[in-house]
Amino acid sequence: MNRYCLFLAGLFLLVTAAFKERKAPEGWVSLFNGKDLTGWDSYLAPPADSTGRRLSDQPIGLNNDPHHVFSVVPDGSEKVIRISGEDVGGLISKKEYSDYHLQVLFKWGSLTWGQKKGKKKDSGLLYHSVGPYGADWGAWMRSEEFQVQQGDCGDFWGCAGGTADIPAVKKSDSEYVYAPAGILYTFRADKPIGRHCIKASDAEKAVGQWNTLDLYCHGDTSVQVVNGKMMMVLFHLGQVDNGQVHPLTGGRLQLQSEGAEVYYKAIRIRPLPRIPKDLLTTNP
Repeated sequence: MNRYCLFLAGLFLLVTAAFKERKAPEGWVSLFNGKDLTGWDSYLAPPADSTGRRLSDQPIGLNNDPHHVFSVVPDGSEKVIRISGEDVGGLISKKEYSDYHLQVLFKWGSLTWGQKKGKKKDSGLLYHSVGPYGADWGAWMRSEEFQVQQGDCGDFWGCAGGTADIPAVKKSDSEYVYAPAGILYTFRADKPIGRHCIKASDAEKAVGQWNTLDLYCHGDTSVQVVNGKMMMVLFHLGQVDNGQVHPLTGGRLQLQSEGAEVYYKAIRIRPLPRIPKDLLTTNP
């Protein structure tokens, strides 16, 4: 082997070692390549009018997006995912995940549509998504929802049978607010308490500014964090089948289109051997 080949081989080893040294400690894997929607599917509910009334029983369906609800657009010097909100549905990861730390950045656009016209801008990060497409309102898979909605970022909703045990304080028959020292309630759609728990504090930035969502999942526990502030801890994540609750500890990810223009970027994930203790003990 001549000196030039030896030089190239040595340079390759140095670059490889440097790359590994830079990447290995954190272990992040990007779920958005900054160019297109490779690695993601889309699913859209049946079309509806401005009041939300269904115009058909037939969903727009899987990877059929006539209005270009999901696209990649320039934003300054980078490209980001745009979800227009015009049709209701979701962008769905092709892969399933469990025991992970997920980080997502989002910001609101200006458009609202249909029955959401002029109202709170709405989207959502749905995790542990399993089962058939369109199980929830004809639009989303069964899942646990990390709410992304103006003023409500960090709330919990159980979708299509998703459940969670969350410590909370009862404010009214329909309002339960997360509280670390509260009573451990089971939130599920088929019980009087319902499937919605309100986060205890607010950390969302103004419209047009990027927000950081961190989701920590390990086993049947998850922690939802907005802009570095813990919103709630959820225990015994589950799913209801024939009245019985079974564990729900992994699945696909969904980014909702729900009547509002929203942008996402810097979607990345890494393995999580355990949820950090400070997240389980920190008050919101």
